[in-house]
Amino acid sequence: MDYQLEKMVDSDWDQVISIYLEGIATGNATFETDAPSWESWDRSHSKTCRVVAKAENIVLGWVALSPVSGRCVYAGVADVSIYIRSTNKGLGIGSALLRTIIDLSEKEGFWTLQSGIFPENIPSLKIHKKEGFRVVGVRESIGKPNGVWRDVVLLERRNHIK
Repeated sequence: MDYQLEKMVDSDWDQVISIYLEGIATGNATFETDAPSWESWDRSHSKTCRVVAKAENIVLGWVALSPVSGRCVYAGVADVSIYIRSTNKGLGIGSALLRTIIDLSEKEGFWTLQSGIFPENIPSLKIHKKEGFRVVGVRESIGKPNGVWRDVVLLERRNHIK
């Protein structure tokens, strides 16, 4: 499939949120149960590290970073959100997006990227490991959506900043 990787812009939001809602519906992508407004999402994510994969103006997937803390000592640490449209999974789009956000994050001064992934989300775990993330642990019974305790695998990727 032929697609381009581009900086996410405001006009992508309707498609980005649609893909996010697909992820929510799976029950294995996030603890969230509803999508935020554009304003809320925009405030909580890095302005410089958000990318979409597009084919003929259709967003196939997206990736964005959000700071893990407002404390200055964590200024270079970000959480990765990555979502692929269900009809476009398994085509390498996730790996391409993840590689792109890694490169972009390094240019923007991030030294650690982290992801919290449900253990059942095998494809996401695989692409993160493929792109240099390592498992640092499992947060057992960390959340209880719909009355069921869920674990989260915590992965991180460190820049080689010395």
